[in-house]
Amino acid sequence: MARRRTQKGADAGRQGTPRTAAAGGAVAVTGTGRHFRAHRRATLWMKITALAVAVVMVGVVSVAGILVMRLQNNVQVAELNLGPGAGTAAAADNNKDDLQILILGTDTRDGANGGYGTSADATGYGHSDVMMLMNISKGNREVSVVSFPRDLMVPIPACKDPKTGEQYPAQELGQLNSALSQGGPGCTVAAINQLTGLNIDHFMLADFTAVKDLSNVIGGVEVCVDHSVNDVNGSGLVLPAGKSLVQGEQALAFLRTRHSFGDASDIARIQAQQYFLGSMIRKIKSDGTLSDLPKVYNIADAITKNLTIDSGLANIPSMVAIANRLKNIDLTKVAFVTAPWVPFPADENRNILSQPAASDLFTALRKGTDLTGGSSPSTSAPPAQPTTAPATAAAPVPAYDKTIQPVTVVNASGAADRNTELLAALTAAGYTDLGQSTAATAAATTISYGNGFQDVATDVAALFRIPASALVASPGVSGVRLNAGSDFASGTAYGQSALPPDIVASTADQSGKCLSVNPDMYPRE
Repeated sequence: MARRRTQKGADAGRQGTPRTAAAGGAVAVTGTGRHFRAHRRATLWMKITALAVAVVMVGVVSVAGILVMRLQNNVQVAELNLGPGAGTAAAADNNKDDLQILILGTDTRDGANGGYGTSADATGYGHSDVMMLMNISKGNREVSVVSFPRDLMVPIPACKDPKTGEQYPAQELGQLNSALSQGGPGCTVAAINQLTGLNIDHFMLADFTAVKDLSNVIGGVEVCVDHSVNDVNGSGLVLPAGKSLVQGEQALAFLRTRHSFGDASDIARIQAQQYFLGSMIRKIKSDGTLSDLPKVYNIADAITKNLTIDSGLANIPSMVAIANRLKNIDLTKVAFVTAPWVPFPADENRNILSQPAASDLFTALRKGTDLTGGSSPSTSAPPAQPTTAPATAAAPVPAYDKTIQPVTVVNASGAADRNTELLAALTAAGYTDLGQSTAATAAATTISYGNGFQDVATDVAALFRIPASALVASPGVSGVRLNAGSDFASGTAYGQSALPPDIVASTADQSGKCLSVNPDMYPRE
């Protein structure tokens, strides 16, 4: 190598490169040799830099992999739906489809929750302290959050506990929050699917510790009360009048308190929970949290440690997909709603759905209606076109005597005295051989008919503008049976419903409101 460098130096010298004579006639190379040594150093540094970058990249990928595994190992997984028809619906695309996510809070005192009571209060799955059904619309135009009262009396389907194999029989009427104890969150999902006619895609079940950890990791949630409150002997909530930043135990106490707000009812408690969630959404949006990956990870790590979810949600891509959909939602389009209710006649401490308002709400949710006003063009179904002549059109003379055709009306709508209106319409149309009965609430209306009665069934469908797809041949039926489901809980024209004007309790952008404190919770001197 030395000889080659000297030769190049001599050739360069003949072209005028500076040289210095040395003893023995040897030529000492000055500039050119330095150039070649510098090139070798540059190559070496490039290799070192490339190696360092590779090491860093491997490290980042490794750390990311560890974090992903940690999050996925945090969560517990349970079956999505324990009811009839489970697993028959196609899985929704978490990135773009209309999504129904049931958010549940359990009051179990097992494990880390033992400090909030004893096993006499609740063990195992516990009962649902919070039941919120969140719908993210296709196109991410709006979000609705529908709260269900914990004391709501509804039909509970038969459920089998996947852990123990214990079978729980169906109940004609049971308290909705008790469904969780009958096999886990999948039983609550089944009950609400049956009640609403919706198909819930995912659930999240959180306990007391999850609420505390989440409120801590986001730095607290701002709340406002119109008077100082002292529930030290109940939930432990103690707040001054005005605005406060609550987190940890105080955040949990705010959500758990049963008597601190309004009229101390379960409905007032729901309003406080919706208020807290709205404030938390504003906090996360204003901080840009959902666009900050380290923050998203910290939140995910905090809540997944105490979270049970369905298998379709138990992976990082699904969680990230939902976070990405929520981060740009307009706060004025995040609507909080409480399922319409009235006192249960048999027990004033319980509730039942108020009809037809509840059925109208569920119909709007199934159609993708924007609850804050207007209809979402990407989700709203086009108006149903009657497949037979409308009720007002002149109908041809039937090839049978209407007065002797047996027609039975079954009230499966959940609305009290629903049959009266439908029977009156049939009588006015000339049908006089009529019967009636009541059945457990069904989501969809059907018309079943026995042998030789298809033409009568078709005319009954035309009378009420029920689509032909609802007709079902049933050889065991004598005549025609109109089974009016919760999607036909009012009126005599199927598919026509209107939301109550005050159905939306609040939207997530409303920050100036202070909750009204129950006077019984004022501090005593």
